[in-house]
Amino acid sequence: QVQLVESGGGLVQAGGSLRLSCAASGRTFSSYAMDWFRQAPGKEREFVAAISRSGGTTYYGDSVKGRFTISRDNAQNTVYLQMKSLKPEDTAVYYCAGTDGTSWLSSRSMDYWGKGTLVTVSS
Repeated sequence: QVQLVESGGGLVQAGGSLRLSCAASGRTFSSYAMDWFRQAPGKEREFVAAISRSGGTTYYGDSVKGRFTISRDNAQNTVYLQMKSLKPEDTAVYYCAGTDGTSWLSSRSMDYWGKGTLVTVSS
């Protein structure tokens, strides 16, 4: 069992930056591919970014490509999402999720979820 706890959300002006963290419990963090998803009010959950177990491979959703960076520190059992050039449309609850399966780019593939952290970008 893995527990995930997000932090780092808050209110930021458009053009600003935030770094989200997701701390994982357990000793097998490096066995999990990790993703970030987000859900804005009234919208479906959206894929943001994913990182492989080693951290050597990353993927990004089209809406955040070039602005967000996912990274992980397996020694610290933590995955990060650095967000730059934030836009009002980035406002959402951000969730981290993990899986030890072979498919790791879809919310349906995730085995573990955090409770989310709210990011609000003001115009």
